[in-house]
Formats: sequence, structure tokens, C-alpha cells
Amino acid sequence: MTTPLLQLSGVTAFYGAIQALRGVDLAVNQGEIVTLIGANGAGKSTLMMTVCGNPHARSGEIIYAGHDITRLPTHLIMRRQIAQAPEGRRIFARMTVYENLLMGAEVSGNREKETSLEQVFTLFPRLKERMAQRGGTLSGGEQQMLAIGRALMARPRLLLLDEPSLGLAPLVVRQIFGAIRDLNRMTGLTVLLVEQNAFQALRLAHRGYVLVNGAITMAGTGAELLARPEIRAAYLEGGGH
Repeated sequence: MTTPLLQLSGVTAFYGAIQALRGVDLAVNQGEIVTLIGANGAGKSTLMMTVCGNPHARSGEIIYAGHDITRLPTHLIMRRQIAQAPEGRRIFARMTVYENLLMGAEVSGNREKETSLEQVFTLFPRLKERMAQRGGTLSGGEQQMLAIGRALMARPRLLLLDEPSLGLAPLVVRQIFGAIRDLNRMTGLTVLLVEQNAFQALRLAHRGYVLVNGAITMAGTGAELLARPEIRAAYLEGGGH
């Protein structure tokens, strides 16, 4: 049996007095795309942030690449070949596309910047065209490409993607998801994807989990979850999609 690259066991997390995660068990194997779906406020982004150590898990454990990272500070977790493209993109608006990408390489101490840049530009040719442009002047879709590209510049083993389709036109969403699929197929990059667009996410993912009020209520392959009537009713027919 394969040891997961990332494993959460019984993880709870709080924001102040509010419990956001309730005993979450979740595994991501090497080379998999795993998605976490759920309504707004279900705790999806909190789970992603808890893996990164902010907030720390109140109880339970988080094992990554065989090491317990539950209590590590965020900067040490991110040096272990984990990169995040956060919700809301959070690029550096005043910096150029090129400078934004270099920031991603600096965080991890990546010394093969040119190779990484070529990979990012192959995946997102638009970024190469916009290299000298300030991040804040890009369209929403281009900013999302830049956020993912910046994360990839860290040469991660695990990529955490938080709501990559948020606020984007359907055509751009298909481009972004197509790029994630290509990246996974070509390089074997492991991806944990938090996404409200359940249909796109489950079509893309090898496996998925459903989070409701901070607890996992269902798990299965992307195809299995897409076929479940309760998933279709809650997330694919007008709700959360």
C-alpha cells in the first residue's frame, strides 16, 4: 500500500472560539490530483491554511513526505517543496510579471530559475507576452495564471490550489484546469485543489472529498462523486457551482 505524500488524521482547527475543522481525515498520494469540494464557509480554505501552519491544528496530525509538520512554523513548511496559489490570487500588483515569478523562486531558494521560467511560459504563453507588465494591470484570468506560475517557480512536490476558478469566465476556467491537468500528466506534480466549481473539479481530480461544516462527509473517485445524486443536487444543479 502506498504511503500518502500528505495525510491529515483527526485534524481540528479553530479561528478564535469557532471550530472550523472537525476531525478531518484526508490523504493525497504522490502524483494525484485530489479535490476538496463544499459550500462557502464549509472550511475548505481553512483546511488548506492549516496544512501551511496558519492556523495550526489544535489536535490531530499532518504528515507530509513522512515527516510530522503539524507544529512547524509556516516558513519551514513552505521550504519542504510545498507551494500555494492562495484564494484571491494575491499577486504583487506593482511588480512586473517577471518580478512576481522570480519571487516564487526566491521563497524556495530555487537555483534553476531559467528552467522553471521556461516551464511556466510553456504552460501559460500569455505570461511570456506580458512579462514586463505590472501584475495589477493583468486580467483576472492572467492574474490567476501568474499566481499558479509563481507557485510553480518554487519547484514544488505538492501544489495547493485554493479556488483557482473564482470570478473567472468559463473559457478561462477551462484553460486553467487544462493547464493543471497537463502539468500533472507531464510532470507527475501532486495537487490538492479546493474548489467551489464542483463539476470542473471532479472531472479533473483522481479523487475527491466533500467537506460540510468542517467535517468530511463523503469521499471517492472524481467519477464516483460526480455520479452521486446528492452531489448533483447540492453542487451541480444550481448550488455551489
